[in-house]
Amino acid sequence: MSQQKIHFISIGGSVMHNLALELNRKGFQITGSDDEIYEPSRSRLANQALLPAEMGWFPEKITADLDAVLLGMHARPDNPELLKARQLGIPVYSYPEFVFSQSIDKQRVVISGSHGKTTITSMILHVMRLCQRKFNYLVGAQLEGFDHMVRLDADAPVIIIEGDEYFTSPDDPTPKFLHYQPHILLVSGIAWDHFNVYPTWESYVRQFEILADSLPRAGVMVFDETDNMLDVIGQKERMDVTKIPYEAHPYKVRDGHTYLLTKTLGEVPLYIFGEHTMKNISGAKAVCERLGITDEEFYGAIQTFKGAAKRMEMLAKAPGVNAYRDFAHAPSKVEATTRAVKEQFPKRRLVACTELHTFSSLNKTFLKQYRHKLEAADVAVVFYSPDVVEHKRLEPISAEDIRAAFKRDDLFVFTKPEELVGFLKEQKWVNTNLLMMSSGTFGGLDLKKLAQELISEEA
Repeated sequence: MSQQKIHFISIGGSVMHNLALELNRKGFQITGSDDEIYEPSRSRLANQALLPAEMGWFPEKITADLDAVLLGMHARPDNPELLKARQLGIPVYSYPEFVFSQSIDKQRVVISGSHGKTTITSMILHVMRLCQRKFNYLVGAQLEGFDHMVRLDADAPVIIIEGDEYFTSPDDPTPKFLHYQPHILLVSGIAWDHFNVYPTWESYVRQFEILADSLPRAGVMVFDETDNMLDVIGQKERMDVTKIPYEAHPYKVRDGHTYLLTKTLGEVPLYIFGEHTMKNISGAKAVCERLGITDEEFYGAIQTFKGAAKRMEMLAKAPGVNAYRDFAHAPSKVEATTRAVKEQFPKRRLVACTELHTFSSLNKTFLKQYRHKLEAADVAVVFYSPDVVEHKRLEPISAEDIRAAFKRDDLFVFTKPEELVGFLKEQKWVNTNLLMMSSGTFGGLDLKKLAQELISEEA
């Protein structure tokens, strides 16, 4: 097993390169190809001598002695390496199929949902690590204390998987999470996203229902009962499946700090905050209980959890001023994150900026899903690039379209990064917080450097 030869098509992907690094650590012989590889994937692959010598697709890399080919999401169905693998009869796996093949004999825990799944998965991993439990994992963000985003040890009895609803691979349109066959399933909430994949709300919700219905006897479904649609799916009767509904963990905010309110340990201080985060904590705690973690162990560990990369990440800080970056881009995430910062610091002015960057967010039909989502901000800003709209072959949108969609007449809309920077530099940052929300980079801005400049100028 340790000498298996595996070739990765699209080795530079976020999960794909982490899987390549993990299999290399385990002794597999790894090769790979891609047409473009960005940081940090490039450096991490190079450090393990796994970076392809040149970019592009090379059918000659596909040889009969390969045990398997792993197909990444960004390859096309007519990829020449994929066609060669099919021709030679080499087994081709998507990464969800491969991860499942490596965890058939393990207890499988899958964390799914439109929002919060990375954070909930990260919380569980953090707690399990501090409690010195043996476990495998697959998570969608880099975590403090973890070298890779994937771990596949043969002797771990359980695997914690972040399972998303996006297509599995170029030739498999089923959601990734359906391949994992969970024993314990958590669904954090359902908010329509991936408009380009699921054009209707009904088709989107259906994927989660199929996932829940796939649970085996003696399976467990943990779900947010405050989500109306999810409550319907979660409360549905399934033969010998245990239902565990949850809501936000009781908490209080005092002087800009959040504390969990517990029956046995009193107030438990946290680094993280926001009502949506308190829901995430309840979900993570319910899963940890099923995995044998006591309340005392869970609360002791969660105190030191600082979040996953780019999730409410502190960019800069000064007296009376905090600047945050968050991965939030879908409407429900933008609303929850903005509210969280305002709730944590109710007496501070909040300047909240969101970038419309994904296919869904830049679609004129989908835009109305952002209605009132920036209400909690004192100053609301939207950034988008008309070039990106054109590149994605979408109908052009205007500042007026965006203001109408957000239902906010005082919304500031920018299309050039230098204009956004100029606007932010004009703001007074006394007793004011900054929140930058995007899965992109606001047109290539160094957000950490910008935040530090804004706050230092004010000081």
